[in-house]
Amino acid sequence: MGSAKLKIGGAWSGVLEVELEEWTVLMLREEVAKRSGHGGGPETINLICAGKLLKDGDGTEKLSQLGVRNNAKILASRVSVDQGKSVKEESLAEEERSTRLSRLKAAAVSLSARHADGSLPVEDFNLELENQSGQKVQLGSETDQRAIMMGLMLHANAKALMRKKKYKEALEVLTMGEVNANLFLAFHRVYINILLNAHTEAGSSLQEAFSLCDQKLIEMVDNVPILQIDMVWCYFMLRDISWLSVAGVRLAKAREGLERSHGKEASRLRLLQKGRYPEIALHLRLELLEGVVAYHSNQTEKSRKSLTSAQTKFLQLQIPDEALSLLLGMGYKERDSKRALRMNNQVVENAVDFLVEEKEKKARKRVDDLKRQKEIMEQKCYGTTPLGKAVDIERLNELVSIGFEKELAAEALRRNENDTQKALDDLTNPEANSSIQIHIESRKKKRLRQAANASIEELVSMGFPREAAAAAIRSLGTRQAAIDHLLQGTSNTAAAGDHNVDNTLPNDQGGDGIANDPLSNDQSEDGSGTNAGSSSDGGPSHNKVETRDVEMEDEITGELLKGDAYSDYDIEVTEEGEAINEYLALMTVGVNVEIGSSS
Repeated sequence: MGSAKLKIGGAWSGVLEVELEEWTVLMLREEVAKRSGHGGGPETINLICAGKLLKDGDGTEKLSQLGVRNNAKILASRVSVDQGKSVKEESLAEEERSTRLSRLKAAAVSLSARHADGSLPVEDFNLELENQSGQKVQLGSETDQRAIMMGLMLHANAKALMRKKKYKEALEVLTMGEVNANLFLAFHRVYINILLNAHTEAGSSLQEAFSLCDQKLIEMVDNVPILQIDMVWCYFMLRDISWLSVAGVRLAKAREGLERSHGKEASRLRLLQKGRYPEIALHLRLELLEGVVAYHSNQTEKSRKSLTSAQTKFLQLQIPDEALSLLLGMGYKERDSKRALRMNNQVVENAVDFLVEEKEKKARKRVDDLKRQKEIMEQKCYGTTPLGKAVDIERLNELVSIGFEKELAAEALRRNENDTQKALDDLTNPEANSSIQIHIESRKKKRLRQAANASIEELVSMGFPREAAAAAIRSLGTRQAAIDHLLQGTSNTAAAGDHNVDNTLPNDQGGDGIANDPLSNDQSEDGSGTNAGSSSDGGPSHNKVETRDVEMEDEITGELLKGDAYSDYDIEVTEEGEAINEYLALMTVGVNVEIGSSS
């Protein structure tokens, strides 16, 4: 066999004449590396032909044996030089990734379980599902809620890894969460809102969680199509063409899903978004990936059509300097300005309206968050139901609105698992009402005893005699006043009666009391409604104590805090533009060679 022509594109573009029966992959990589002039050796070049990565093997296999033919199109891509790490290093890295994945999934399961079942949060925040308008939504059963939250958390974590260019790790997380994708349920996109207290510092498995919900509901949202696109983007950025066939299937599903959720030609989305164009960058990425898959499947015309359409969208998303300058002159940040212009088809007036609306939305959200924080703190004051749920604030407010005292109504709801009618029955029953009042008074006294005991223990730890410390706390009421009194060396303690505290401080309410925590609660007299860490006798709770991976949970919730309703659409398209030019150039090389060979 004589010499053959290979059409090379990517890291270097041109035509090479080679002897297919003589040349090996290593020889071809060396030649491409030399001609590309980027200074790296052959180990920095990957070669892809007909959807397969050309590998050196034992170094003796010729190009013809690997299926390379005359006029074959080959994509050459640069890879990081650190891909030559030792087997030991690779093994350790793989083990570390596996451990991290296990921790991530366990943390997501734990977080979703705690925040989907109505229990009091043990953290300083609360997770809630919201639609794109910022309204709280309740989607399906408790199991559905858990799965939705888990899927969203995993997807957000994967996107963070993608932003850091850690595509292999991101793909593993996306694969782990793909089954959860079918759990997205609403007409609008759903995302998780984190409400933080003021003192807070701030595949088969993702699909597994999403696949458990009603398929008809899944078809109405775009989270799942976006997940499919993200997975294929990771394949592409890894230059992993071995996923070519499954990539095509994923992209087809993504396109169908986007059309169902956004409407024909995005008509439904345009209505929901008040005429805005948030989806252009997402469709650009979709069309680019469709073009890449078509190219490697030897569907040249289909590839050219997709890439040309993607290029049009890329140009449409380029920010005019004049428009950006106007927004910057108004005091808006560069990133926010670019985002607003991209979302509004470069129309400055609409971009300004968008920025004003987003600022107002954030202000409202801050107010709502503070309100919810207060509600969470209030719920902790009321304790939990026999099944460990928090008192429902909305139902509590309903009872208060018809004239019942708040603390009384809260206790009635707590005892009756938030059943409004049963709570109402207790409140209107004189005997039951009296029992509730007695319990509330008893609980107040108990809290005061526990607070006093904690203060006494603190004073004793500071070196004061227990008897003197107890007398000072009983007579003066507050820890600071007691300290001032004891430091003055006064030996005569006030003989006044116990203001707010019983005259006796039982030993069983001693040092293990709940120190200075007005939010702590006790069980009711029947042993129910305890907060974690407290019980009816002031000792350890009988509730199961969950082991938390706080570090991983903080990583998950930290990423959720950064997101908003437009995060999935807000794509910097620089890499997409480079890839479009790369593949269009690759096809141009092929056309030029074909024309040249036919003359």
